[in-house]
Amino acid sequence: MSFDLVIYDCDGTLIDTETLYGEISLAICREIGLNHWTLDHYVEQLVGIPWADGMKIIESALGRPLPADFETRIEDAVARRLETELRALPGVREALLAMAERRCVASSTVLEPLRRNLALAGLSDLFGPHVFSASQVARGKPAPDVFLFAASQMGAEAGRCLVLEDSVPGVLAARAAGMQVAGFTGASHDKRRMRERLLAAGAAAVIDDYRDWPAEAARLASERAA
Repeated sequence: MSFDLVIYDCDGTLIDTETLYGEISLAICREIGLNHWTLDHYVEQLVGIPWADGMKIIESALGRPLPADFETRIEDAVARRLETELRALPGVREALLAMAERRCVASSTVLEPLRRNLALAGLSDLFGPHVFSASQVARGKPAPDVFLFAASQMGAEAGRCLVLEDSVPGVLAARAAGMQVAGFTGASHDKRRMRERLLAAGAAAVIDDYRDWPAEAARLASERAA
């Protein structure tokens, strides 16, 4: 027995963008005085949540309001680099095409940039219109809203969905939605530590290579059916 639907996060799961976002965000954070933050701060506090929530965390760490152009500066710098550097993670296309389950994307990224990034990475054809964003729901991850919305739009029961996520908020969101979830560390800068964090958050398994994904998804489906 297979799952009815496999739901994929995007940044850090389908496409390798988290390090790029982190480098740019940290550089601009340091320009405004947030000098003590490292990539670990970025990964642990910002990855997997909507950017609006992330800006509140940065503002709190800074201790004063962010400059009016803070978000625009980051978005413009990211957009310039994505045009030439954005790539799908190795093996994504082959793995997804090897799996029979229906699939969709449910991401914290705002809908239009999300669709643009999938197109730049050459993955749009794998998902068609089945791309959903936390900007379409009331609450972002770790709340379950975007996963429940994606399942409802796809006509799938939450309990028959499998999620692939690279972040702790994403794993928590999937679990809160009543879905099975696996972790992905293929884009992580610290795979061992992230693997431990994803498992602690409730991931049923963790992979770091898409070549392992079809077999792992099938194993999880078999365990669910047992």
